Amino acid sequence: MAITLDHTIVPAHDKVASAKFFAKIFGLAYDGPTGPFAPVQINETLTFDFDDRRERFEVHHYAFHVSDEEFDAIFERVKDAGLTYGSQPWTPEDLQVRVVGNGRVIFFRDLDRHLIEVRTMTSRREAATAQTAVS
Repeated sequence: MAITLDHTIVPAHDKVASAKFFAKIFGLAYDGPTGPFAPVQINETLTFDFDDRRERFEVHHYAFHVSDEEFDAIFERVKDAGLTYGSQPWTPEDLQVRVVGNGRVIFFRDLDRHLIEVRTMTSRREAATAQTAVS
């Protein structure tokens, strides 16, 4: 059996607002809180459980590999929401899309300042492509 990530806890200041924001940007459903969490089902194997029981927390980086069509739709929702975005994790507000080979990458911050990365190429493929280009 392959190992898959089933769920992760995403710290939030307001779990419902954060879950709704995330679901809207990614074109997913939010069906309301369940127990102490506000879950958003990302795909058949992964759920983000937003949790606002901590007053303070560190920001996290969440990276998503999506199709070109999904990227276009997410990117439009990012722009429609008036969010700043960027081409690198250290420049998430430069309003640029990074193009790597045939892939695209953007970074933006969610309501809790977590860094969200959306890419059409996996990091492994990007690294392999860069390695091949150098050789």
